Amino acid sequence: MWRDILSKIKSLPDSVTAPDLAELLSLDDPEYTKCLFRDAYMIKEKNVGKVVYLRGLIEISNICEQDCYYCGIRRGNKSVNRFVMTEEEVIEAALWAWRKCYGSVVLQAGERRDDEFAGFIENVVREIKLRSNGKLGVTLSLGEQDEAVYRRWFDAGAHRYLLRIETSEKEFFKTIHPGGQEFESRLNCLKILRKTGYQVGTGVMIGLPFQSAQSLAGDIMFFKAMDIDMLGMGPYIPHHGTPLAARVDDYTPEARFNMTLRMIALCRLLMPGINIASTTALQALNPYGREMGLKAGANVIMPNITPGKYRQDYELYPGKPCVSDTPDECGECLTRRVKSIGETIGVGEWGDSPHAVARKKGVEVYG
Repeated sequence: MWRDILSKIKSLPDSVTAPDLAELLSLDDPEYTKCLFRDAYMIKEKNVGKVVYLRGLIEISNICEQDCYYCGIRRGNKSVNRFVMTEEEVIEAALWAWRKCYGSVVLQAGERRDDEFAGFIENVVREIKLRSNGKLGVTLSLGEQDEAVYRRWFDAGAHRYLLRIETSEKEFFKTIHPGGQEFESRLNCLKILRKTGYQVGTGVMIGLPFQSAQSLAGDIMFFKAMDIDMLGMGPYIPHHGTPLAARVDDYTPEARFNMTLRMIALCRLLMPGINIASTTALQALNPYGREMGLKAGANVIMPNITPGKYRQDYELYPGKPCVSDTPDECGECLTRRVKSIGETIGVGEWGDSPHAVARKKGVEVYG
């Protein structure tokens, strides 16, 4: 019975099992959904507050060495107009965010492991920290790298890193990635990031072909076992330039959207003090998707502040909202959306998760 499982999550969270979570993820009962989101929002309000933290998203390059079967900027998609922003363009975008009182920025790009790229990122991060007097937080989302590169970027001033596992099942990982991309490598990178000192984020796509509720339940257990600090999860949206698009089953956009909200809510219940993003992909499937993500337990949004001339070429999935908006328009729109549900913006705050702060102090973070 779903009421018993929800009660167990609140009273004895360490006793919750993957089958418990799979049962809750499989339900689509209106009364259950109402209770789930209500409980998740109460836990969010108690542990992270009704404050939404902005992460200004800068998509610095769509050049990628990898060929993931689901991604629109995969190496094998020859229709992509490739670009790399200049160092000064990235720095200026970040400083725009700082002047607008964003607490932090996210530097995101396709995966590259060459020395030139490593130096490019190191220079950009160091200069952003210098010109903002150390006040602007920097999160990186740049894929798998060697430990020495992660250390260079951390020493330059980056303090958070998002590396999505995409699925915690080794065999399923193989079905959505070509040979040469290994689950063990991704997992090892997450461990190295933690050892290096980053606040570590990960996440999965939701609604992939042949993905089960049991698989997603296992993902939640993985997040908890990895002691993560932040989550970035979104619904899978097929891209016509990818092999996986041809394998889409009858898992509808609405089903992907609703499952994503349930994942957000259950993760909030089980990991009360982490940061959870309400992603742009939610809005791609529902005009009020990001607000609904916040109401389900998320507390971070990422306004796109990439210069307009590059935005349309960073197409991870089709139908991406806000592509034609200016950074000002995007920020103002999201601020209105946040206020419309009775929440506030964490102006000028890095917004480190209570979980990360507690872990750094060496105190118990779960339970």
